[in-house]
Amino acid sequence: MENGEAQEHMLFGGAFSAVLPPDFQDVSELREIPDNQEVFAHRHTDQSIIVELLEYQEGVADANAARYHFEDIASANDAGGQERSEVLNVDLISGDQLMLAECSSAWFLIGRQMVSKFNEEARNTVNIYMGLFRLPQFATEVLLTFNDPVAINPSSSSAEKLCPEVGSVPNQVSAWSPELFKTLLQTLRLRNPSIFG
Repeated sequence: MENGEAQEHMLFGGAFSAVLPPDFQDVSELREIPDNQEVFAHRHTDQSIIVELLEYQEGVADANAARYHFEDIASANDAGGQERSEVLNVDLISGDQLMLAECSSAWFLIGRQMVSKFNEEARNTVNIYMGLFRLPQFATEVLLTFNDPVAINPSSSSAEKLCPEVGSVPNQVSAWSPELFKTLLQTLRLRNPSIFG
């Protein structure tokens, strides 16, 4: 679990499960997390993964849904506008690659945002990888977000933790990769539909 091995982990009290990347820490052990979220932080980098159960957006077409949520996150991160936020790619995930058979469609988005930590002035460049699973029959969307900082502003509070002299993310063997995040997406499965009420 919190060692060098990627292992299956129960989410939302066992309603879902997925294979999480190694070296994660469950952020709920450190601070309060909303009931609709599971948040995991890398033990040695500033990377994080968030799993969210969100209200199904009926008025948003499948092809636009991942972008809709990306823009929502950009707004929450105060990273709105083209100079601070950009979608690089959106792809449909084929159902035969997924264990979450209940989703009507699934999407993988790659984007980038200029984000400040703790409302600081300094902005860090963060690659954002998102997986979106649409479950209209449960009036729910499952959004998984992998935040991968790629350039740390020397004035950011993250700079000291990661690499004091350079202010860039160290190239560690243990850093999470987009491939590990894709494994998480592919292994997500619904175990108890009663979570939807």
